[in-house]
Amino acid sequence: MDGGPRVAIITGGSGGIGLACGRRLVEQGYDVVLTARQPARLQAAAEEIGARYRAGDSTDPVAFAAVVAAAGRVDLLVHAAGVLDGTFVRKESLAAVEAVLRTNLTSAFVVTQAVLPVMPVGGRIVFLSSSSAHAPQPGKSAYSASKAGLGAFAGALAQEVERDGISVHVVTTGPVASPMLDDVHFPMLTLAADDVARTVEWLDSLPGNVVLPEIEISSVTTGPFVPEPFIPAAARDRGRTDVPR
Repeated sequence: MDGGPRVAIITGGSGGIGLACGRRLVEQGYDVVLTARQPARLQAAAEEIGARYRAGDSTDPVAFAAVVAAAGRVDLLVHAAGVLDGTFVRKESLAAVEAVLRTNLTSAFVVTQAVLPVMPVGGRIVFLSSSSAHAPQPGKSAYSASKAGLGAFAGALAQEVERDGISVHVVTTGPVASPMLDDVHFPMLTLAADDVARTVEWLDSLPGNVVLPEIEISSVTTGPFVPEPFIPAAARDRGRTDVPR
């Protein structure tokens, strides 16, 4: 390594958890490359936090190879890109299921395969997952399956790259206040995106000999630290402003 700052690629970097991770890592002196599919929104996000950027689809090997080439070296990959979509199995189309699996799970393979050739000893890969991986949601079968599959992929990958001095982690979160929840029809107690970003930052501070396959975080629901309820746009439109108890 050249002794310079750690280089981090963050997928889903134009907003939500990805942008929060980018902001925190820039503040800590990382050379951050944000990537997402929408160039204009991505550029605005990168300029806001002082990061580099390269637009690209994390499900497209050619497009993501260009992202990695722009980064040069990759010490940290934070794969935050994902979609919360789907409906009940009786109503779901095969195309919709395949789209969710491709965005949330196939993308993990694409981005990992692209960064491994340029990830040195001490590199780290962090996948963002959901509590739906362990508590599947009715009406979100494809999403739940994609997040459960992500955990299995990460577990297998960790065993493959340990010999190369690369660490792999899954950060499994409860609901996080972000635009991803806009279509949810009820208020909830959520984490802030920066709570997740702080977790990612901490993970990258761990020594390379530490094995930590998964860390689960969620908001408290009682006591003095309970956050203000997050009211998604769809819930507000329906006049639902009380958190279910």
